[in-house]
Amino acid sequence: MIRIEPRAQTPRAFAVGIPVLSAIVALALAAIPLIFAGANPIVAYGEMFKGVFGSLFAFSEMLTRATPLMFTGLAAALAFRAKLWNIGAEGQLYLGAMAAVAIGSGVLDISGVVLLPLIIVCGAAAGAVGMAAPTYLKVRFGADEVVTTLLLNFIILIFLQMMLEGPLQDPMSLGWPQSAPVLDQGMLPPLMERMRVHSGLILALVLAGVAQFMLARSVWGFKLRAVGENVAAARHAGINVKRSLFGVAVISGGLAGLAGVSEVAGLKGYLTADLSPGFGYTGIVVAMLAGLSPVGVVVAALFIASVFVGADSMSRAMGVSSFLADLVVSMSLLCVLIGGFLAKYRIIRSNKAGATS
Repeated sequence: MIRIEPRAQTPRAFAVGIPVLSAIVALALAAIPLIFAGANPIVAYGEMFKGVFGSLFAFSEMLTRATPLMFTGLAAALAFRAKLWNIGAEGQLYLGAMAAVAIGSGVLDISGVVLLPLIIVCGAAAGAVGMAAPTYLKVRFGADEVVTTLLLNFIILIFLQMMLEGPLQDPMSLGWPQSAPVLDQGMLPPLMERMRVHSGLILALVLAGVAQFMLARSVWGFKLRAVGENVAAARHAGINVKRSLFGVAVISGGLAGLAGVSEVAGLKGYLTADLSPGFGYTGIVVAMLAGLSPVGVVVAALFIASVFVGADSMSRAMGVSSFLADLVVSMSLLCVLIGGFLAKYRIIRSNKAGATS
């Protein structure tokens, strides 16, 4: 007979071991479709590795891909810590991007010293509004934020398309739904010459460090963790649960908005409806792989970015579908969920006489 019991205490080694083991198992499982595709898994993974670390340009492309994932991963991790399920980072990313082009495309004739910080602040504020609204519906009417944030993504995308064919459209785009470009003084400075990686990466790393410190060492972090662990107990202890939820909602949405700012003002320079290939949704995977740890988000974002960039390189070199990257990421998340379950519960087998093993 088999039964499942909760563990009295989760081993600390599980926090690091589960994500690492999940990534290894996912890569091992992904070797199966590679074999069926007629490719040697060792050679294929060698090409993936070379596609990320084989040159400075390849490495910089991985960092460029990881930057928005760090922002959206932090957005999901902090909200999930409070059991506030933010599935709307994709829409919040686009709100931040729209704010960036609205402010940075020449509306204000100011110097870059003022313009760039203003773009960052307005982009974060726009993303914060995108999460504050569903949170208000949750605390006021009990609306499920999973549903409201998810549906809001589609509303924002429709609104984006309307804006790109209206007020935000570039007069020089010949009718193409594209925004006016951000002024040069409003762009995030590049980190390497002739490379696409930009200083948005530094901002993401700094914010991850600040978030880790605040969670572990501040009263705000204690309240956030208390609300996430047990709302009733947190309320009994005198914690203002509604205020805590609104606080983390604003921060979570703001971080997702910064992902849009980094893509517009750091990489492309303008906004289109296909700016994000799903960074908001992938950020949820990043947060789960990281165990909702801000520092872990950085590592998880680098891993997932390496998989995507490396898979593109492997596809070109070996003719194998680059969709293998999606398979690896999906299986990594599945392994993390299974590992998280085994970290909290143990499976006990007992014989008919009542002995356990």
